[in-house]
Amino acid sequence: MANVIINEEKCKGCGLCVRACPKKIMALSQTKLNSKGYHPSEVTDMAACVACASCARTCPDAVITIEK
Repeated sequence: MANVIINEEKCKGCGLCVRACPKKIMALSQTKLNSKGYHPSEVTDMAACVACASCARTCPDAVITIEK
């Protein structure tokens, strides 16, 4: 099973990872804000993640790490 780690403090909420996810399990948080005022990305269903790393490759700030 994959584990997606997002550095929420550095995420600027651009949404590129949300669009890149083939399983559509990434979303911008509706409840969290980081110290810069951005809604960070989050995984809505970790069990559905196939560890393709599309989100991590697309992230311009390299704040996403995939662990298998």
